[in-house]
Amino acid sequence: MAKHPLDNPVWSSLTSLHADLAVTAGRAARYPSDVAPFVAIGSEDEQADDDVERLVAAGESVCFVGLAPSLSSGWSVKPVVPIAQMICLARLDVADGPPITELSPACVADMLALTALVYPYYFRPRTIEMGRYFGIHDDGRLVAMAGERMRFDGHQEISAVCTHPDYLGRGYAQRLVAVLTNDILDSARVPFLHVSHENTRAKSLYERMGYAHRADIALLAATRLAG
Repeated sequence: MAKHPLDNPVWSSLTSLHADLAVTAGRAARYPSDVAPFVAIGSEDEQADDDVERLVAAGESVCFVGLAPSLSSGWSVKPVVPIAQMICLARLDVADGPPITELSPACVADMLALTALVYPYYFRPRTIEMGRYFGIHDDGRLVAMAGERMRFDGHQEISAVCTHPDYLGRGYAQRLVAVLTNDILDSARVPFLHVSHENTRAKSLYERMGYAHRADIALLAATRLAG
């Protein structure tokens, strides 16, 4: 059972500040598939397991972060992967760099193209509805971005931090994350993010910036089998 809202962030988000995006069935909730691939349960019991099956179509792949159901034989389940959940409690230095602009729905095609290169699967056509997204452009081309994803009282996730491979090493991701982090802190919320332990480059960057490891949290990917 989750003891803190951050222990079950998808559920915490869908039952509070993202309730307008939630598709629910009993003790389970999810984002629409064109928003994000996340499904969540509020408690670990058989009823929640049944409710999840009502929300996920045959052949669809989804992810659970934190609490996850005991899925039946009707699912193909990948091994649970622990990911690092990190938080920041103090404002960060913002390095000089090119202008940062807020991205609008008119930018979605460019955002999808960039994330397809370096952040595939999680960013969808309507992900922009989850929060604000910001980018850096070079001669009209979107070359780096970061934005807000899950949110609940007092907390805001930073996600979709990505830079085009041709622009790595210029500090664009660090600049975007620092600006977002400070804005979130200034609004009396705690910024948090999730990063794979295998992504040592990103994890080390966040640590150098001032983010601290809060906990390892389970990421479970599963596909509901047809038939």
